[in-house]
Amino acid sequence: MKSYSSFLKTDILAGLVVFLVALPLCLGIALASGAPLFAGIIAGVIGGIVVGVLSNSQLSVSGPAAGLTAIVLAAITSLGSYEVFLMAVMLAGVLQILLSVAKAGTISNYFPSNVIEGMLTAIGVIIILKQLPHAIGYDADNEGDFFFIEDKTGHNTFSAIIDAVNYTHLGAVIVTLVSLGILISFNKIAFLKNLKAVPGALIAVVAGMVINEMFKATGSNLAIQQEHLVNLPVPASFNDFIGQFSMPDFSAIGNPQVWVTAATIAVVASIETLLCVEASDKLDPLKRYSNTNTELFAQGAGNMLSGLIGGLPMTSVIVRTSANINSGARTKISTIAHGVFLLLAVISIPTILNKIPLASLAAVLLMVGYKLASPKVFKHMWESGKYQFVPFIVTVIAVVFTDLLKGVAIGLVVSIFYILRANLKLAYFFKKEEYQAGETITIELAQEVSFLNKAAIKQTLNHLPEGSKLEIDASKTFYIDYDVLELIRDFINTGSREKNIQVHLTGFKEEYQLFTSPSHVSSH
Repeated sequence: MKSYSSFLKTDILAGLVVFLVALPLCLGIALASGAPLFAGIIAGVIGGIVVGVLSNSQLSVSGPAAGLTAIVLAAITSLGSYEVFLMAVMLAGVLQILLSVAKAGTISNYFPSNVIEGMLTAIGVIIILKQLPHAIGYDADNEGDFFFIEDKTGHNTFSAIIDAVNYTHLGAVIVTLVSLGILISFNKIAFLKNLKAVPGALIAVVAGMVINEMFKATGSNLAIQQEHLVNLPVPASFNDFIGQFSMPDFSAIGNPQVWVTAATIAVVASIETLLCVEASDKLDPLKRYSNTNTELFAQGAGNMLSGLIGGLPMTSVIVRTSANINSGARTKISTIAHGVFLLLAVISIPTILNKIPLASLAAVLLMVGYKLASPKVFKHMWESGKYQFVPFIVTVIAVVFTDLLKGVAIGLVVSIFYILRANLKLAYFFKKEEYQAGETITIELAQEVSFLNKAAIKQTLNHLPEGSKLEIDASKTFYIDYDVLELIRDFINTGSREKNIQVHLTGFKEEYQLFTSPSHVSSH
């Protein structure tokens, strides 16, 4: 594989795009979580630099996550102060490090690919649905809100889109269309597509800023007002900047509620991270595999530091990761670069950043969403057959209408159902009408025969005609479940004698003790 230096330029430019996407998300998630806005920036910087350095994943990007907003909001309220909550964030990081030591990251190997594909597609759909209101100038919903139900009144993603139509701002629409035009041009026109010096997303965002500044300079009513622009805190002095950091209340370490909150954050953040890392490996053009236990350690270290200096808890995040990959990133340099850009920007140019229209950023995210949920994905999964398509489409619908974890859980249940159904089907189906007297019927066992195969083998044995010859071949088998061995043993000792079936065993290990059987059974 090429070295980091060979991808340095493209990775830094990709990091710049991820920075543009991450900035409003960090602020929006902090706002939705009931935390200080700067807490989202802290988590974004640490997620980029610290987790980026420690992580084994080359492409996943970490930061404050939409999936934790409800937990954080409830925790800050119930614990009584933000400083006590920060103690829970620190402890969550410790618990994640313990999970990494316990090798808990290996559970990611059991996420079916159709569910991961469904999760990615659903995130794409959610991004599109959530960004449509921002694209036309309706910014009532936080940038970091990815839940279908948006508030206690039952307001949801679809009703927000309908409401947005009544608040359409022509200036925002113009900015969005121009930004989308630039992004599409960079994807379709060969000259621009091959122009590696400047990413299309940066041009789109700058164009949006310039257009809106022109509207303002001419006194046009098309000008987009500050509430529809990026709203980064601007400290008046260095002391004000330092004052945005907070320390945890260490005296709360003995509070049981703090530990409950810490455990909740650790488990939810770890699951979301593992899902995202699996997804990023799936999207990786170089098809590399990440060490998920190392990832849990990196996330734990990141959350410990974030809690120590006043930041929100973090996970690996699919939206940022997808933007990273779509921007041409190939190594973790892009992740680290986006964290550096966040840090430098909030220190040096917050006023300039606050001129960026949310409509421009909506255009960037709409393109990210489209690439995740393009019609090609649905077509590919449909052509893969119903056993792939049904769990995929169920996961898509469930994630869109609930949230990431609930949706994936529903998808996993459906996927497991289909796995069980496939295992319960006959691996070998005997048709009596096609059987010729004297023929030997062969059952070839797989490399691993688990209890899931018991029903199929049992049904096959029950279908065998009287007086037939049966060969059970285990020459390629490394493991046979005890229940299956018991089933074969019972058939040899009882079932085969009742039907006068001659049984021949091939490849069975002596420790299975299947050879002390009647005279009509042979083995080698």
